[in-house]
Amino acid sequence: MTRRHMLGAALAAGAAVPFAGVAGPAWAGPVAGGSAARRLTLPGPKGPHPVGTVQLHLVDRTRPDDIAGNGRFRELMATVWYPARDVRRYPLAPWMPPGAFQAFLADAGLGELASMGPLTAGHVGAPVRRTGRRLPVVVFSHGAHSHQGDHTLMVQELASHGYAVVTVAHQYDTYTQFPDGRIAVPLDDERAPTLPGDFAADLRFVLDCVEQLAAGSNPDAVQRKLPTGLLGSLDTRRMGALGWSKGGTATACAMLADERIRAGLSLDGPMQMKPPLTGDLYRPFMMMSAKFTRATNPAAAAFWSQLKGWRLDIQARGAAHISYGDNEALFPQVAKVYGWSRQQLEDVIGTLDPHQAVRIQQAYPLAFFDQHLRHRREDLLDGPSKAFPAVTFLP
Repeated sequence: MTRRHMLGAALAAGAAVPFAGVAGPAWAGPVAGGSAARRLTLPGPKGPHPVGTVQLHLVDRTRPDDIAGNGRFRELMATVWYPARDVRRYPLAPWMPPGAFQAFLADAGLGELASMGPLTAGHVGAPVRRTGRRLPVVVFSHGAHSHQGDHTLMVQELASHGYAVVTVAHQYDTYTQFPDGRIAVPLDDERAPTLPGDFAADLRFVLDCVEQLAAGSNPDAVQRKLPTGLLGSLDTRRMGALGWSKGGTATACAMLADERIRAGLSLDGPMQMKPPLTGDLYRPFMMMSAKFTRATNPAAAAFWSQLKGWRLDIQARGAAHISYGDNEALFPQVAKVYGWSRQQLEDVIGTLDPHQAVRIQQAYPLAFFDQHLRHRREDLLDGPSKAFPAVTFLP
């Protein structure tokens, strides 16, 4: 299941006819005055620290890239998010690089929104906040035909609470922009098979780069300047991983293969691989389920049986596959621009209240990593909470 397929089917097709046959306005373009609306916005993080961010251009010289040509190797864009200080003179980072954002919107049938790209809470290049202790690290893997900014709400929330989070743009299955101006877009599977195992290999390579940063070495391909304090600030003894959809499957795959990942979180990962995921896992793993529940998805049920350590599976009632991400904050705003009906919006993001959805994805991943990377007891993970009535703990 790719993000491009989901949005393309729901949005691009709707440019000619009402969405999914539901009575309401055709999705031919923004309503009158809609294109002049201000930027889309993301809710800010709730942690005590401002957030900094920096991009890295990484080249894995152990993995030749036949698609790029002879003598070329697997290259990735990654972004580090971290608690920062003295941020005022550092600009806010966009949700996606402009060129990648335009390509992403064009594929989704939302090209009219190109001038409305949201800003994040991340200040580009701001100094790292140092406290004498190194920062726990979480690496993030996006879904099929998605992009590394797709879960910025979650990522910047963790950073504002003292984590370094590294998001990965999986080449040939993502929208991103390289420092030389090249725009990367997803290729079809026949031209560039990018499987969960390939994503997992990317994650493990990024962990190697985290180790370089921790040791005081710059892994950027052309040694671009890093924010003050980043070198030597990361704690390689406290590293976790999370991912959405195919990235959730990749998180499980990487964790089974690499003991450096001390805790893993899947956001509605199908857990479908060929060959299937194998081996028992004794480190903590959490699943936030929506479409790919254990009751309906045998691969997820099989993986659950392989979890021999701490494990948890929760589901938010009314959540769709794309609910655990920035979609819940952005699509209600897009709906206003395009004049969608409530039913049209719900057909995209589900019936889970968007405000509640944002709070869920800020609170539960933070509680999980706090408990298992920082060893802080989190009551939120013990059972249902009055603060989050939509969240069900699956047995």
